[in-house]
Amino acid sequence: MAGKQHIRLTSRARRVIFEFVQMEISWLGHSCFRIKGTSASVVTDPYSPEFGYSLGQPEADIVTISHAHPGHSFTEDIPGTPRIVSKPGEYEISGILIIGVSTFHDNEKGIKRGKNTVYVMDVDEISICHLGDLGHELTPEQLGEIDKVDVLLLPVGGVSTLDAPAAAGVVRQLEPRIVVPMHYKTEVLNRDLEPVDRFLKEMGVKEAVSKTKLVVTKSNLPLGTQVHLLSY
Repeated sequence: MAGKQHIRLTSRARRVIFEFVQMEISWLGHSCFRIKGTSASVVTDPYSPEFGYSLGQPEADIVTISHAHPGHSFTEDIPGTPRIVSKPGEYEISGILIIGVSTFHDNEKGIKRGKNTVYVMDVDEISICHLGDLGHELTPEQLGEIDKVDVLLLPVGGVSTLDAPAAAGVVRQLEPRIVVPMHYKTEVLNRDLEPVDRFLKEMGVKEAVSKTKLVVTKSNLPLGTQVHLLSY
């Protein structure tokens, strides 16, 4: 009994601590983010310099890759020896639980563009879902694997992935607390994608202010869904 009480107290203390722990998300351009938690940092979908953005040399303990494409799998500029996660499965690395869910890069079950891996990461007890180059709305089975999402990193630029209406549909499916758009046209990106404005209109966002980073704690998650734009 004493042992069980100790476990309960430890679990409760852990929850209280994480209420105030600040987890930071920075957008490095395209589909690449740096997620900084207390135990480790994750970089998602690093891109080649040919895409127009400047990745720099972001430090990371873990790098996730949604699919093998220069815009999403260029690990050469990541210093050190991070753990590379590039396929579906369950991983626990440096205190971060990652679940990779198999999806498709198009809405024809991969016939046109192949497969894509969605990653769900538990960072400081906040669930972050990076959709990679998802090209379709999610099936009931995929929704079951993804489960609860606090922060959704969502492609919205169409052409080779979800367009604005489909992206808004995925938001309705997952009901996240925070949505951060990615993979859309900017003045830097030299690819033909749609700008973010159409997605903002689909979501009913009339005015969006861009910020340099998103700081999230368990206690500051909104009750409803909010869209946050990040600058690169």
